[in-house]
Amino acid sequence: MEKNFLFVGVGGQGILTASDIAAQVGLDLGLEAKKSEVHGFAQRGGVVESHVRWGPTVGSPTCEKGTVDFLVAFELLEAARWIEWLRPGGTVVVNTQKITPMSVSVGDAVYPPEAEILAALQARAGRVVTVDGLALAEQAGTVRAVNTVVLGALSALLDTPAEVWEKAIIRRVPPKYADANREAFRLGREAAEGT
Repeated sequence: MEKNFLFVGVGGQGILTASDIAAQVGLDLGLEAKKSEVHGFAQRGGVVESHVRWGPTVGSPTCEKGTVDFLVAFELLEAARWIEWLRPGGTVVVNTQKITPMSVSVGDAVYPPEAEILAALQARAGRVVTVDGLALAEQAGTVRAVNTVVLGALSALLDTPAEVWEKAIIRRVPPKYADANREAFRLGREAAEGT
């Protein structure tokens, strides 16, 4: 089972934690897993990317453009920015949250309409799964669990046991957030299964 994942979004969304968990799931499944991340100005709302690769043997920790099986985007516009990394017919999991980039805030650019962004994703992807991660995280009890909602959605699209994902998540989050993250994972998984 070889899989290439690319996690993208804006600093502060829990992307690196989510990719750590995904890499751990690969290891827990008995596969080799490698991860690489770029987070530059992440703490200032900049772009964050993290590559995760699973397989019997994995060479490079980074995916090549056009080889990503699962593009996991934590912000809608970031999904569109990274779509060329997805292999034709690959899968996009996207949180529909919109975080206005600085260029839009200062009037130098316009945030494209959601329908336009989704059309661009669907033109390349075999499947696009959208989740309202923020609303589901709030429902679970903490807005800090958006990344867990997205992981729940991703897990529903893979032939992997939900329990493996849940155990990796619970090992990674602070104990006081364990129950909220279990619920966020369940809600994200159900949202993806319903698409």
